[in-house]
Amino acid sequence: MNHEPVMVAGVDEVGRGPLAGPVVAAAVVLDPRRIIAGLRDSKALSARRREDLAARIEQEALAWALGRAEVEEIDAINILQATLLAMRRAVEALAVVPVLALVDGPHCPSLVCPARAVIGGDATQPAISAASIIAKVARDREMVALEARYPGYGFAAHKGYPTAAHLQALARLGVTPAHRRSFAPVRRLAGK
Repeated sequence: MNHEPVMVAGVDEVGRGPLAGPVVAAAVVLDPRRIIAGLRDSKALSARRREDLAARIEQEALAWALGRAEVEEIDAINILQATLLAMRRAVEALAVVPVLALVDGPHCPSLVCPARAVIGGDATQPAISAASIIAKVARDREMVALEARYPGYGFAAHKGYPTAAHLQALARLGVTPAHRRSFAPVRRLAGK
């Protein structure tokens, strides 16, 4: 009787909609022998709960890894292609090769293993929920660090999303190297 765990990776990304910062993806292979209670879509969790769960996932998962696409890549190849690239990088960075990747959303990147797109998977598949949490915690930390580099933009609060406060700061302070120039609000201001 084979008791080896089935290596299924959950894959998700964070940061498609913001005007600034990278898109960050995570791939997580959960250990079926170590159930982590409370996994759900990262957006449905408080920041504190996400941090707590991320620490448990990092400790108890069979494997986890991050992948990213930088602002320059997003501007060069578009946000969808950059998202797929970040996801591929996350899966390729895993210490194990999964037998299957469950990818949140309607699109699958080209991977080293078979992949299945799962719309709403971050709410229904624990491994995708875990990837969602790991990616969100990592990207949020980066955006907090970006606030220190570019004070006045409010990155720690809005995480780069196009809030009224962010758009006002952009108009007042101008475009930083962390902003995505291919996104319309930034493109309009950069063209001035």
